[in-house]
Amino acid sequence: MRGSDIVQESLFTTVHLESFVPNDHPLRSIKTLFDQSLDNLNWLFDSIYAEGGRESIPPEHLLRALLLQVLYSIRSERQIVEQINYNLLYRWFVGLTIDDKVWNHSSFTTNRDRLLSNDVITELFEEVVNQARKKQLLSDEHFSVDGTLIQAWASQKSFQRKDDEGDPPHGGGRNSEANFHGEKRSNKTHASKTDSDALLAKKGPGKEARLSYMGHTVMENRNGLIVKAAMSQATGTAEREVAATLLMEMRGRKRRTVGADKNYDTAGFVETCRAMNITPHVARNDKRPGGSAIDDRTSRHTSYQISQRNRKRVEEPFGWGKTVGLIRQMKVRGLAKANGVFMMTLLGWNLTRMRALE
Repeated sequence: MRGSDIVQESLFTTVHLESFVPNDHPLRSIKTLFDQSLDNLNWLFDSIYAEGGRESIPPEHLLRALLLQVLYSIRSERQIVEQINYNLLYRWFVGLTIDDKVWNHSSFTTNRDRLLSNDVITELFEEVVNQARKKQLLSDEHFSVDGTLIQAWASQKSFQRKDDEGDPPHGGGRNSEANFHGEKRSNKTHASKTDSDALLAKKGPGKEARLSYMGHTVMENRNGLIVKAAMSQATGTAEREVAATLLMEMRGRKRRTVGADKNYDTAGFVETCRAMNITPHVARNDKRPGGSAIDDRTSRHTSYQISQRNRKRVEEPFGWGKTVGLIRQMKVRGLAKANGVFMMTLLGWNLTRMRALE
């Protein structure tokens, strides 16, 4: 007998969101790990919200929504709010019931800025790393560092002279054509009118220069987890300077090694590492003027060869973040907001790795 194509909803329902999520769904274990870190930040949430007044959107809901953006490549707050409204899996992960009303995307943006201004995402990243440390998933001796250029949310047309009064373009509307051929443009004389923190940078000789930021990571070599991360302006020396700062922030006094590519083969970076009781296993750049800063005393050891093999894994989080995550090109403007997106993306990488290692 053929069934009738009639939709007739029940007046009452007792179905829970939990029943729609399979027991082996990957988000279950990720949510458990993430919620443990959120619980450890109750002291911070209490300090940034007033004791009285109207209740705000729970910060835990906002942070889970930000993580969903990373894990499912959702490009904007407007889209994530829209999908939480009808996606039962997303509702369950965020912590809403079927009957709960989803907040407006503008409220999402306002509250997200509060979390950024109080370094909540940075503290949350550290909590996830501490979880990995308690589970003995981290190496405390062998690390790798690297940096990557991340395209800013600003066009080349916005990169104008700093002393330009900003006359409107002539003809063609606000997106009129521009010809930069033969014009000398540099970060000293020009700045982006759209995102003043973004700088003109290129990946190498002969490559196209784009308005960019630079992301930096410190990876432990045992399981490829990121233990330190930061975003900076894309200056010519930022890659080594920020790496040294991140290494200095790492706790512990035992001797460690750090692998890196040829860009880190400078006397300044090598000396800084040795002053911190870190052996620099940096790839030798014998073509640089004056020769490599790494001599045979370091490169002859087997541990140096092992570090050089393992350091290439530091590219994996960047690749994941630019294909799955949100760092191929920023959808926010300003260094502080870009750093928040970068940290949340690498937090998502860590949680994904930790789930696979358990």
